Amino acid sequence: MLVVVGRIGRPHGVKGAATIEVRTDEPDKRFAVGARLLTDSGLDLTVASATWHSGRLLVTFEGYEDRTAVEQLRNALVSVDRPADERPEDPEEFYDSDLEGCEVVLDGSTAGGAADAGVIGVVREVSHLPGQDLLVVATPDEREVLIPFVSAFVPQIDVSAKRIVITPPEGLLESGDDD
Repeated sequence: MLVVVGRIGRPHGVKGAATIEVRTDEPDKRFAVGARLLTDSGLDLTVASATWHSGRLLVTFEGYEDRTAVEQLRNALVSVDRPADERPEDPEEFYDSDLEGCEVVLDGSTAGGAADAGVIGVVREVSHLPGQDLLVVATPDEREVLIPFVSAFVPQIDVSAKRIVITPPEGLLESGDDD
């Protein structure tokens, strides 16, 4: 499964280093020496070195030894081929791809006691905003609901069953229509 882990930025220095806009919670694993990355244009890159400098990840790639060569890679998205069954080390973390497609149901204990009060929809994507992450849920009536991805509102996630139980605050699931 290909997963985007970063975007190649501008060259740094004259010896072929590139800045990386990191898009993974595991940059030291994904950009380790010898790691193979695939660009969105189909180039296969191998990490020659990776170091942090002033809060930025600087990476060199085999075969790209100078600034001019690295400039050709600028703005390319880079992905890794992650095994579908791989999970983050922390049990409280999830890959976006594991959450996408999960059925979202309302917790029955907050909605009258049924095991679950019904299907809210399916996770279409995970939106990473500066303040917090949001689950973007497509509802059966073709609306889009944004659910803050915090434990207070998302207490149960079962990736293997593709099921997420939510306890939203009042009004979060309302459509905003005054019918």
